[in-house]
Amino acid sequence: MSDVTKARVPTGKSVFAVTVSRTEWLTPSMVRVALVGDAVTDFPDAAVPSIGHTDTYVKLVFGEALRAYTVRSADRDAGELVIDFVVHGDQGLAGPWAAAAVPGDSIGFVGPGGEWSPRADADAHLLVGDEAALPAIAASLEQLLARQPDARALVFAEIEDSAHVYPLPSGPNVEVQWIHRDGAPYGERLVEAVLAAPYPAGSVEAFVHGNADMVRPVRRYLLRDRGLAREHLSASGYWRAGLTDEAWRAAKREFNAAMESETAG
Repeated sequence: MSDVTKARVPTGKSVFAVTVSRTEWLTPSMVRVALVGDAVTDFPDAAVPSIGHTDTYVKLVFGEALRAYTVRSADRDAGELVIDFVVHGDQGLAGPWAAAAVPGDSIGFVGPGGEWSPRADADAHLLVGDEAALPAIAASLEQLLARQPDARALVFAEIEDSAHVYPLPSGPNVEVQWIHRDGAPYGERLVEAVLAAPYPAGSVEAFVHGNADMVRPVRRYLLRDRGLAREHLSASGYWRAGLTDEAWRAAKREFNAAMESETAG
């Protein structure tokens, strides 16, 4: 199990142990890891993506570091937690761990947390993100379609190329645009695609997550140019190109303040 004795665990939070039960490569850069443990059976309703928050996350413990990852699914009866990891070779902590994980490996986590799920009364759901946001987008579609099979959803998903298409739930009114980087800078073509697309009619809800340099202009476009109500937008930069996780966390508060100032008033 990961060494949690030196981890910077928030005061009052407990570390729970889970064990790898199976792994599966979904794309050349995305591996699914199923984790089992008694702690999962105690997840509250809000932390089960199929019925609660679809952006539910846990913070995995890697030595002295914590890394937040979206929960793709949680099965309390089986005590199973499924997390999809983006892998960039040997970069970072979580990706290499997930790529090498085998049944029987164990790790600790803190959580769960989360605060967003698609609202039932929206006329259209706009879901925008790169690989880091795909698990949350998939969980959102799954919940949305389970309660409203004909729900209207527009997905703009950025991936490297056609070999990296990630499995997303489908429905009669779900439209998915796969935006291929093909070597272009992260977020560039995704922003272009969202801004150029016809804007859905009616009451719109938007979920925009992933690369911070993509989130910022899309957020500005939705709030300032399209008049989207703030309470109908969930937008967050999970990461930023060129920065390590630690560097991004150190800079995120200032970045968010600057982003907020663009749409203040």
